[in-house]
Amino acid sequence: MTQSELIVLNFTEIRRRSIKLWKALPESQYNWKPDEKAMTSMGMIRHVLEADYGWNMIINNESMTNYHTPWENRPLISVADELEFAQPYRNTFLERVRQFSDRELNETEIVHPGNGEKKNLGKYLLRIGYHESVHAGQFLTYLRAMGIDRPSVWD
Repeated sequence: MTQSELIVLNFTEIRRRSIKLWKALPESQYNWKPDEKAMTSMGMIRHVLEADYGWNMIINNESMTNYHTPWENRPLISVADELEFAQPYRNTFLERVRQFSDRELNETEIVHPGNGEKKNLGKYLLRIGYHESVHAGQFLTYLRAMGIDRPSVWD
């Protein structure tokens, strides 16, 4: 298995577990948030799904100067609707990651537009997985605070 195949496998497993958590969210709790500064439950789901669009731009060295996403002004309807809308962008992102050679993963330098940090591509991709994993942990805390039964992410 190549490095890019392993990274895609990791992304796929992380997303599978995130979806398991998101599907446990009842519609009545879509706008729940632990405090005024936090994202809503659905806002967090959208944030994670929408990120694939931006990650793809970053790993393709596209300009983020006038960044706009297909989610702008799109109403939050349901978890299922968000997943369906996001799937083509997820597929594009994963397909691009699959195309990277081991050499590209180890030698290409990525500059994150938010903070200007430079990372090699392989490490940058692993941090993308970490981003979603952190939000999965936050989402588990949201579910706990709402008193919702939490699905096991270890199955």
